[in-house]
Amino acid sequence: MAKIIWLTGLSGAGKTTLSKEIKKTVKKRKILILDGDRFRKKTGQFSFSKKNILKNNLQIIDHCKKNYFKYDIILVSVISPLKKTRHLAFNIFKENYFEVYIHAKIKSLVTRDTKGLYNLAKKGLIKNLIGFKSKISYEKSNHKYIKINTDLLTIKKSVIKILKYSKI
Repeated sequence: MAKIIWLTGLSGAGKTTLSKEIKKTVKKRKILILDGDRFRKKTGQFSFSKKNILKNNLQIIDHCKKNYFKYDIILVSVISPLKKTRHLAFNIFKENYFEVYIHAKIKSLVTRDTKGLYNLAKKGLIKNLIGFKSKISYEKSNHKYIKINTDLLTIKKSVIKILKYSKI
C-alpha cells in the first residue's frame, strides 16, 4: 500500500517542485508523481470551472486507487481547492493519506508566476484562476494536515518537514 502525500495549494506555491525534490531525496522507493497540470493535459480538461475541477480531482483519486498497491509513495501535486475532494481522498486512504498545504502569499505567487498564469489572468485571458480573480475559493481542510510556507522555508527544509510528517 502506498502512502499518498497530497500536496495542495495555489498555482506557483511549489507543489510540483517539492514533489520532484521528495522523489530525488527518497531513494530506493517506488514513487509515482501525479501532477495536476500533466494530468489535466492527459485528460484534456483545461477549464477551471468548479465542475471540471471536481471531475479532475476525482479522476486523480481514482488513479491513486488503481496504483495504490503498485507504489510505495504516490505524490499528488494539484491545486485541489475543494475540501470535498481532499476529504474523500482522506476517507479512502485513511492513515496512508498525508495532506500538505503548500502556501505562499499571493504577492509572491504573482511575482514568481512560474507558468505565466497570473499574467494571463491579469489580462483576462484565463478565467477562474483559483485564489486570483476567481469565483472559486481555496477551501481549507477540516482534517489533519501540515502547512508548508514556501515564502519562509527552503526547498530542503520543506522536504524534511514533509518526510517527517508522512513518516518516510
